[in-house]
Amino acid sequence: MSAARVRAICLTGPTATGKTDLALELARSIPLEIVSVDSAMVYRGMDIGTAKPSPEVRAAVPHHLIDIVDAADTYSAGRFLADARAAIDAIEARGRLPLLVGGTLLYLRALRRGLAPLPEADPELRAEIDREAELHGWPALHARLAAVDPEAAARIAPNDRQRIQRALEVYMRAGKPLSVLQREAAAADATGSVPDGDILMLAVVPSDRARLAARIERRFDAMVEAGLVGEVESLMARGDLAADMPSMRAVGYRQIWAYLERRYDWPVARQKAIAATRQLAKRQMTWLRSEPGVETFDAFSPGVAEKLLERVGSECR
Repeated sequence: MSAARVRAICLTGPTATGKTDLALELARSIPLEIVSVDSAMVYRGMDIGTAKPSPEVRAAVPHHLIDIVDAADTYSAGRFLADARAAIDAIEARGRLPLLVGGTLLYLRALRRGLAPLPEADPELRAEIDREAELHGWPALHARLAAVDPEAAARIAPNDRQRIQRALEVYMRAGKPLSVLQREAAAADATGSVPDGDILMLAVVPSDRARLAARIERRFDAMVEAGLVGEVESLMARGDLAADMPSMRAVGYRQIWAYLERRYDWPVARQKAIAATRQLAKRQMTWLRSEPGVETFDAFSPGVAEKLLERVGSECR
């Protein structure tokens, strides 16, 4: 293979549009290795509900960033950015093409733009935190911080008003602990995003949303038939996982977890899982429409694999 004009190809698109199968079609003709861009496939033991490629497929075509952390661990966008950059470098060094495949929006944003800085100060939110401190005291807010960000709380004194306020403010604005954001920022500084010109962004998008909705429903039912409920039962039985952990908040897993806890019956769990997957697909499509420099292909076109192969092949000549 001659030197490509880009460092990597990214094949993305809404969930259930067949990205994995299309990537494997490309691999039959192009010497490539696949880098997963999926926030659930990183977890070991989560196979059925993530539509993870089988061991046989992964033996035939090298895959990266799959099964790299335990389900009890946290995997951040910062860590993904560092891992993806390292994988791209290693694949290039072997003379092969890195093909990034997946649709986790946070990871795609990190690849293209790096990670966002910490949120700016919010005077109204700070005033709200101050009012709570007047009522309950700063040690009480420190205890609240310890519940959401134990790492930050461990290095902040219970009466350190300014630092408690800032840590809580960041968590309330970003929805993520300050300690996690700081690690992500450090990783971004060390690795940087992959420059836009280095990645060819290709997306498969549905020409018929009703058809995609039906495919999502069929795929969930097939996962259940393949043993998804049993997979979640096994994860629950470990005893060290909880419903609010990042791994168990993945679409499908959280609804079945709630079903197994008897929070609702199976028809409701099934409906919620399918609805959540459709909402995910909608968010992915909205983001792709707003992104510059993304070439789109009809996911349901009979010749989509050949069109993608022609486009990717043009970068490998």
